[in-house]
Amino acid sequence: MKKRAAVLLSIATVATALAGPVTTTAAAAGPDGGRAAAALRWTKCATPRYPTLQCASLAVPLDHDRPDGRKVTLALTRVPHTGATSQGPLLVNPGGPGGSGRALAGYIASALPKAVAAQYDVIGFDPRGVGRSEPALDCGNGHFTPVRPDSVPLTPADEQANLDRVRGFAQACASKHADVLPHVGTVSAARDIELLRQALGAPKVSYFGYSYGTYLGAVYAKLHPDRVHRLVLDSVVDPAGVWYEDNLAQDLAFDARHKAFMAWVARHDETYRLGDDPAQVESRWYAMRDALRQTPAGGKVGPSELEDTYMPGGYYNGYWPHLADAFAAYEVKGDPKPLVAAYERFGAVEPSAGNSYTAYSAVQCRDSAWPKDWNVWRTDMWRTHAKAPFMTWNNAWYNAPCAFWPTEALQAPDVTNVALPPALLLQATEDAATPYEGALSMKARLAGSALVVEQGGGNHGISLSGNKCLDEKVAAYLTSGTAADATCAAMAEPKPTTATRVVPSTAGGAALHGLLGFRR
Repeated sequence: MKKRAAVLLSIATVATALAGPVTTTAAAAGPDGGRAAAALRWTKCATPRYPTLQCASLAVPLDHDRPDGRKVTLALTRVPHTGATSQGPLLVNPGGPGGSGRALAGYIASALPKAVAAQYDVIGFDPRGVGRSEPALDCGNGHFTPVRPDSVPLTPADEQANLDRVRGFAQACASKHADVLPHVGTVSAARDIELLRQALGAPKVSYFGYSYGTYLGAVYAKLHPDRVHRLVLDSVVDPAGVWYEDNLAQDLAFDARHKAFMAWVARHDETYRLGDDPAQVESRWYAMRDALRQTPAGGKVGPSELEDTYMPGGYYNGYWPHLADAFAAYEVKGDPKPLVAAYERFGAVEPSAGNSYTAYSAVQCRDSAWPKDWNVWRTDMWRTHAKAPFMTWNNAWYNAPCAFWPTEALQAPDVTNVALPPALLLQATEDAATPYEGALSMKARLAGSALVVEQGGGNHGISLSGNKCLDEKVAAYLTSGTAADATCAAMAEPKPTTATRVVPSTAGGAALHGLLGFRR
């Protein structure tokens, strides 16, 4: 599920290095009752890191119920299999919604053991409306320009300013993309995957999805269970809460993860000097927030931007040392510069954010019903804020365009599936973006599925990021298709560092977390 995080390895950086793809259009109905497609034409688009990467594109119907009507284009990447035998395509998705998957193909192909990667054509794709796919949705228009109103509406003026902001975003999308928005959603994306399977000429496809990508994979599997070869779901969305309830659950889980960060800071008081009591450290963080309401740091970092800056720590604890450095510099030394630098690194939006956020909103607002009465939001958010003040209101405003969205909401499909081959689910117990209960909910709906739990882990996106136990389970499953419930220990916590030391993008899980579809 998509939330915000500035990336250490930018998808945009990788994507701009990829050559323009060649387009192939889905063709007329095939003999199996599906829609056959001409073979994709792949061109070289290698990067220094991924020298065998190829690119293509596929035209699919904007409206799947009108297959001969207007087309939209999906941008694709591929790392071809190198083994003597192949298990077919492995489609990969980084989540979001709104995350670009083109750069993920190279990462997955290189992160898997060579003997496993050799068996698959690893396929990345930008879902409709995202990244290099056309048309790319974007009605951001400076939506995240600092300094935004305080996310916590302590006054009627704060609330009205935030309402005007999100309503204006929804209206801009209605004006700019009215013809496309009714056809952007998880079910439409899943139907695109089926056309991609046909274009690949594969009787079955395997799928590896993170975060929101787990839900997309489950929906595709519901529509076409007989077309699934392997299904890996990492950091699992609760399909029972799509999407309003899932976001409320996130609020509680992110607050708990923020408290875990505060406790980590307290354990390293000799470095940060913010106190050795987690409650004291947390109190100082909120004192910093209050001070920034009065005087934004560097004219850029107010309370809302502070939340944006520290929320990535809820996804990946590798960011904790840098966030703690900035916190200590501001609170202990009275120096706001490291906080501004942390905002620019972790919280400030990238140029692509208008696209990813617009696609996120288009999918979430279309997929299922959201309250249209703002009084319902207000009541639910204040109730949740009382328990979980860290990001409840920030998250509310991130999703609030759905209260004013111009398209009619659909009913989320029931992903319960008894016809699917065994699936592999992976989940950290302390994951904030997709709380642990969601994995249990998904497992109960996918007959025969296995759940591998990272006990005590709190990162989001846990496989192929350094945990040997988890990675071995993934490799074994992709090789044989068999899996069993298991538990893996979490990786060690990060060590404190200095504000001047920069962890490279390839350290630990940072490379993966730079590719996943979080807020940017």
